[in-house]
Amino acid sequence: MNAQRQAVIDAIKGRLIVSCQAYPGEPMRRSDITAAVAQSVVSGGAAAVRVQGIADIVACRQTVEVPLIGLIKFGHEGVYITPSIAHARACALSGADVIAIDATLRERGEGETFADAVSAMHEEFPGVAIMADCASVEDAKAAEQAGADFIGTTLSGYTPGYQYARAATAGPDFDFIAAVCQSVHAPIVVEGRIHSPQDLAEVYQYPIHAACVGTAITHPWRLTEWYVDKLPKA
Repeated sequence: MNAQRQAVIDAIKGRLIVSCQAYPGEPMRRSDITAAVAQSVVSGGAAAVRVQGIADIVACRQTVEVPLIGLIKFGHEGVYITPSIAHARACALSGADVIAIDATLRERGEGETFADAVSAMHEEFPGVAIMADCASVEDAKAAEQAGADFIGTTLSGYTPGYQYARAATAGPDFDFIAAVCQSVHAPIVVEGRIHSPQDLAEVYQYPIHAACVGTAITHPWRLTEWYVDKLPKA
């Protein structure tokens, strides 16, 4: 194991990762705002941040020193989280310490596989870790075999039409978390629908490496909708 990669793995063990992302068309979809949000969550104790897009990776790299998990969303259907080696390379060159890549067993462009991406990135950027965004136990097992540094539960409930798709749960997919913990030995990062501190405490009852929270911390649009939805009905 490369010493730089190992240092990143160690730095987030038992800690909180915060996803700092805004969707296209939202008022907060600006790199300077993303960087400010990243600074804020680090001040609050986040051990790492997860950021989407080259501009945001660059902006955050200039403002926080914690490990930065970078990704590029390209497209809207199928494999769109860092779908090619070229996208992964761009994340690394922009300053990401960890690159999140869709690790589902679905077909992707250029005839590449997730294993191809892991091999290429570890060879070209030995200090950069790879996080496998998985939707199923089958994905997690294959990703570990391919050499992923982290196994993420990120895509559970978000892959409609996929042969191994899981139904979306209201909160964390605890059955999936348990199954992944029993199936792989690589460090597991739980991500997806952790909506409260109580949810976070509960996912840490499993033998995971770290957990990532996004919407419940960094998405005021959705947070406001949650509260508005609880207002008394006329």
